[in-house]
Amino acid sequence: MKALIRWLPWVVLATTIAVATAWIGPTLDDQHGQWILHELRLPRALAGAMVGAVLSAAGAVVQILLRNPLATPSTIGTTAGATLGVLAALVLGSGSTWMGLPILPAAAFAGALLVTLVIASVAARDRARTEDVLLAGIALTLATGAIASGLRLGIDQVTSLSALRWSLGSLTIIGPDRISMLAPFVVISLAGMLWLIRPLEVLISGIERARTRGVEVTRVRTLGLGLASLGVAACVATCGPIAFVGLICPHLVKRIVGSAPRTLLPASILLGAVFLPLCDSIGRVIWEQREIPVGVITAALGAPVLFMIVVRRGRAHSRR
Repeated sequence: MKALIRWLPWVVLATTIAVATAWIGPTLDDQHGQWILHELRLPRALAGAMVGAVLSAAGAVVQILLRNPLATPSTIGTTAGATLGVLAALVLGSGSTWMGLPILPAAAFAGALLVTLVIASVAARDRARTEDVLLAGIALTLATGAIASGLRLGIDQVTSLSALRWSLGSLTIIGPDRISMLAPFVVISLAGMLWLIRPLEVLISGIERARTRGVEVTRVRTLGLGLASLGVAACVATCGPIAFVGLICPHLVKRIVGSAPRTLLPASILLGAVFLPLCDSIGRVIWEQREIPVGVITAALGAPVLFMIVVRRGRAHSRR
């Protein structure tokens, strides 16, 4: 309860900033402008906050579990599985529905969950090492990427353009209906990851020490990867793959509040909830009469961050 009260002002601040991003851009004074604000921009800001919070939290959890600062949900193949599902749906016909749902997001969700189940089964093995999980994720990413490349040969130019737009990652296609579909998965994923804070606190001190203190390492690792991948899969199915949020936000938080899960995870959630709507707003105003997808903005910001992390890790290893 005390922790909730301590974080409440920051939650209010992050929510206020995220909602305020809806007003960034061309002035919306007339009646049509008010419709754009309430029906388009505010849902985008809300969706951006939800997606950013999940992607950032998932990045933090995966990095803790795999004990690798370069680990992200993309590393364990969730994004690649969702992309494969999308392309398969486009080849079959994106205009159809399945169980009342548009087949495109449904297929993305199914592909992401399929890959996640494979990775979770690897992580559930008693002798599984963090390197095993990372290598399995890389192998699945390469395999799904090869299959996706083959599928692109079987689609026409119009469908190929739809696949390209999806792959860039955008919040423009999100409305109240998709938010209502996304929200339950966001709540389950975030609540589950926050519930794991205590075992994660013990786990960062070392696997053997965690086991001696009663932490079921295999169970925590499997559950953590599953919850993170569930949230990421829902986000990818809703707005396409948005890269580097799970890398940028946790690393910024680590430099400010440290790497202890009890502060890293909540702070990453709040920063992600602000970071992605701000990036979306930048894409809306940076180019007059055009809009840059938010996935392009996060990729442009994340690539230098990744480069700096690799360089620092190289220097750290060379000093040993």
